[in-house]
Amino acid sequence: MNIILAFIILASSGFGLTGTDQREDTLSTIMQSSITSAVIQSKQQVPGKPGVKQNTTEIDPQADAPKVKGVYVTAYSAGGSRMDQLINLIDDTELNAMVIDIKDDEGYITYKTDNPKLLELGDSQPFIKDIHQLMDRLEKHDIYPIARVVVFKDTILAKKNPELSFRKSDGTVWKNGGGDSFVNPYEREVWEYNLEIAKEAAKLGFKEIQFDYVRFPEGFEKRADSLKYTKTEQSRVDVVADFVQYAREELAPMGIRVSVDIFGYAASVPAAEGIGQDFVKISKNVDVISPMVYPSHYSAGWYGSQTPDKAPYQVIKGSMEDTHKKLDELGEKKPIIRPWIQDFTASWLGSGNYTKYGKFEIEEQIRALKDTNVDEYLLWNASNRYTEGVDH
Repeated sequence: MNIILAFIILASSGFGLTGTDQREDTLSTIMQSSITSAVIQSKQQVPGKPGVKQNTTEIDPQADAPKVKGVYVTAYSAGGSRMDQLINLIDDTELNAMVIDIKDDEGYITYKTDNPKLLELGDSQPFIKDIHQLMDRLEKHDIYPIARVVVFKDTILAKKNPELSFRKSDGTVWKNGGGDSFVNPYEREVWEYNLEIAKEAAKLGFKEIQFDYVRFPEGFEKRADSLKYTKTEQSRVDVVADFVQYAREELAPMGIRVSVDIFGYAASVPAAEGIGQDFVKISKNVDVISPMVYPSHYSAGWYGSQTPDKAPYQVIKGSMEDTHKKLDELGEKKPIIRPWIQDFTASWLGSGNYTKYGKFEIEEQIRALKDTNVDEYLLWNASNRYTEGVDH
């Protein structure tokens, strides 16, 4: 989509995101922040954070990995009876991977850990009762295991260590409208904590670490000057990109891939300075980038559709074309593009604005990916109820 047209649409309608997906924040606020930042952002580049090595990780640590076609699995599902259905789904289709919550959206480590470093800062909520048994089961069924680690959205760490979070003038930890707290990307201790979780996941047998919520809170630029937190002269964009680079350099020697989830719109607009996400800078430092391009998340006018949720092929094709354009400048450093696509019905959009998602809608998204030379993808359904009979 022409970027000027995108600005006009966004300024008049917002990004139109609502719903029950646990990753979904008030995205329209972030979109407006992106537009404002694009207009006023400084051209000054700040040197990397002291102690962070420059790009040295050039080789894919999992060059023999399969072309991933996977599903999202909550820790509750992974440790419960639903896992039987999910494994059957993988066995009976061309799907071959699972993205499993190892550190969830609240900040809980989802299995029993005896690691003193992790227990000092965080907390374990063992939804997965026997992590070793789970890993053995995945290996037996030849399922490529990806550990999802939610990074800077972490209510548990913020409560236990307010100094690592964002505090209000009275000293209490700031919360967003949903009651969630974030921790400060400027704090190196937060980096090390999340990397310790990632390294433990790697030792357990996960082949890839997928970092989510690699950003500041939504609308942060509106409250950045009123909250108390540690910061440096680095821009928010640079400190987030530096974390990703550091994570990759730490995990690559272990043979582990690094992937990052990012809002799908990021491929179509300038950097989101407010939340510290620059699509290209993050992508340059990962093995895999996973834009969340659910058609339901786009408002009227995107990619020529007045009802994007009803146009799965059109939206996915447009978003992938934008993604390629954005990342082609990276040349050999262009990561694998593995988007999150929609396997849920967005009924919250209201009558006339959504369609029931089933076999046809999912296959249309997959067809659009193939037509834009993208052969990996992940299916998202927050309740882990995936459509059967799909030609993957």
